[in-house]
Amino acid sequence: MTRKLSIVTFIVLLTIMGCKQEKTQNSKVDTAQAEIDSNTVKVPTSWIENRVAKAKEKLETSDAGKIVWEAMEAHGGLARWFANGPISFHFDYQPLDGGEPRNTNQVVDTWRGRARHFSAVDSTQQFGWNGEEAWVKAKDSTVFNYNTRFWSLTPYFFMGQPFVLAGKGTNLELLDQVEFKDNLYQAVKVTFDSGTGDAPDDYYVLYFNTRSRKLEVIRYIVSYPGYFEKGKHLPEKFMELLGEQTVDGITFPKNYKTYWLNEENAPGEHITDIKLSEIKFLPELKSSYFDVPKGAEVLKGL
Repeated sequence: MTRKLSIVTFIVLLTIMGCKQEKTQNSKVDTAQAEIDSNTVKVPTSWIENRVAKAKEKLETSDAGKIVWEAMEAHGGLARWFANGPISFHFDYQPLDGGEPRNTNQVVDTWRGRARHFSAVDSTQQFGWNGEEAWVKAKDSTVFNYNTRFWSLTPYFFMGQPFVLAGKGTNLELLDQVEFKDNLYQAVKVTFDSGTGDAPDDYYVLYFNTRSRKLEVIRYIVSYPGYFEKGKHLPEKFMELLGEQTVDGITFPKNYKTYWLNEENAPGEHITDIKLSEIKFLPELKSSYFDVPKGAEVLKGL
């Protein structure tokens, strides 16, 4: 993406050189902004407006999409989500069934889907995804005793709901309304086109409160090919989003409780607690922040 931004800047400069000297001050400001954006993660406002307009146009072609768009607005708006820039947060994932805890501070490029994680215990221990390659920088394999490529963007996909549904390759289906804890919900099933991400066979069923329009439940499966053969996956889980915190106009949950889904499509055994905290946006972050750091190992395969 940095290369693409550099090309855009080069074209803008050539255009200016070929025009008359009566260019307005606004043109100079726009050019300066383009030059700044080539070095930072933040993108020009016009890019955001275009992407949001396309997402809205796509979503409003279906009833399920309209519900998702309303949820985005209820959570603060897709335009504000992108305009705020990269996001930093603490995601403390604590299994209750003997699984491996995953406790990291992380920074995510919401525009390009890049991520960098730091161990909450020792920030020199890191892993991430630069948009093309997964990497890890740790003293030994016991520091992150789980698949770090899989986990690079997994927390973001949950905390970034419903905004992450604006991506390409996402399909939405409206299901029957459901009741949970005396509330009525619009249920939307999310599936993915083949080749979308590492696990296109994943699916999600999202519960949007009919009154607040906000997302309150995520049902999902894990079919990551690094864990499962084609066609296989974990049983469906039921994740409840609890509490609210608003940062720079965007509303997030404070906690997540995850259960195995039972035969009544309701929460069964409680298996995981997650705390989401220390959220802040970093609009001036340099794009090179997501580069593979010196001394890191680039991971092969899934």
